[in-house]
Amino acid sequence: MNTSYLKNILTALVLFFALHAHAQTDTIKVIKAGRVLDVEKGTVLVNQIIVIQNDTIKAIGNDLAIPAGAIVIDLSNATVLPGLIDCHTHLTDGPGGNYYDNIFRKTVIDYAIVAHINAKRTLEAGFTSCRDVGSEAFMDVALRNAINNGDISGPRIDAATFFIGSTGSHGDLNGFSPYIQSTDSKQMRGIADGVEECRAQVRFNIKYGADVIKFGASAGVLTEEESVGAPQYTQEEMNAIVDEAKLWGKKTCAHAHGTLAIKMAVKAGVASIEHGSLLDDEAIQLMKEHGTYLDADIYNDDYILSEYAKFGTPQKIIDKEKLVGKAQRLSFQRAVKAGVKISFGTDAGVYPHGWNARQFKYMVKFGLTPMQAIQAATINAADLLGWKNKVGSIAPGKYADLIAVTNDPLADITTLENVQFVMKGGQVYKSIIGGK
Repeated sequence: MNTSYLKNILTALVLFFALHAHAQTDTIKVIKAGRVLDVEKGTVLVNQIIVIQNDTIKAIGNDLAIPAGAIVIDLSNATVLPGLIDCHTHLTDGPGGNYYDNIFRKTVIDYAIVAHINAKRTLEAGFTSCRDVGSEAFMDVALRNAINNGDISGPRIDAATFFIGSTGSHGDLNGFSPYIQSTDSKQMRGIADGVEECRAQVRFNIKYGADVIKFGASAGVLTEEESVGAPQYTQEEMNAIVDEAKLWGKKTCAHAHGTLAIKMAVKAGVASIEHGSLLDDEAIQLMKEHGTYLDADIYNDDYILSEYAKFGTPQKIIDKEKLVGKAQRLSFQRAVKAGVKISFGTDAGVYPHGWNARQFKYMVKFGLTPMQAIQAATINAADLLGWKNKVGSIAPGKYADLIAVTNDPLADITTLENVQFVMKGGQVYKSIIGGK
């Protein structure tokens, strides 16, 4: 037998086994959907076939042939939506326990060890992606990586790592003796003062895995510094943070309650304003001109006012929430009416994880249509994260991140508080439709 013949036989065998192995790993799923929300066009499609290959949507239409051997998932009695996206979460944190115990007796390990539970609850609630905007000790990076590696289940995470704040700001430990202070370096606490330290902190966060940069433009509610909304960085410092992030190809978001701080952050070029509690006409106009998203957590006021006193939270913090809660919702209403871009961000972790969809009702109450509220949590949120080519709508080439409910969310937005089917990347994580 000549050498050339043997080589041809070996080549054919290698090709056969390679193709066979590829076929074994190539999974085709088909979803029969009674209704599909086309969030890009704001319309409803009926009797759709969604073809999924591995983790990606390959085709969608009402007259597609079902490939031989495909796994068929019958959602013909349901409404199918893109996986939801929450742009303001804290997966490594959560409510409950005593206020002072949480600060002084727990370590980052206590928080890290339950973070996977928060991630699982978020995913099973229908949120297949989220932006996690503040975590100690790079816990959010570790959580993101474990999810991406398939070690645990959870949403896709856009991680901010450390909240960047000035000394004495909302991002610092306030209200206690100066002798009670973490032994961690300023960088490992996210504390940066002055233009050069702000730039260095951005670089530090990115070096260790940050996907997005978050900073405190204003004071806040759930810490013990005195003001709710006063600026806590200068315009030059905010400009430096945003500029440095852009050099590294990263977006920025600003925690900002107060009117002046909001305007300063918008002028600096942030992608989104978080909270946005005290908007005036000028701030709204600036956001429209700059294309800045409003990412307002307008549900959690109810939870804070009903539950936080039980946790031993200082009265001054609860009083601050009373001051901004109603104002924030009215600011949201005015921003919606004016045409400001709206994304979906809830501050999950301030209230229990998995309750994210409770905010939809408030978004509709304060000015959005049900479709617009869903768009805020899908295509708009994907645009804010810079992930529009991967998630946010049901379209060929995007990840197969899909959810389903049996009732019509356009008729009753609270339907989304009980998502019955969750698929992320072609894998089913929850299916209770039809009693399964």
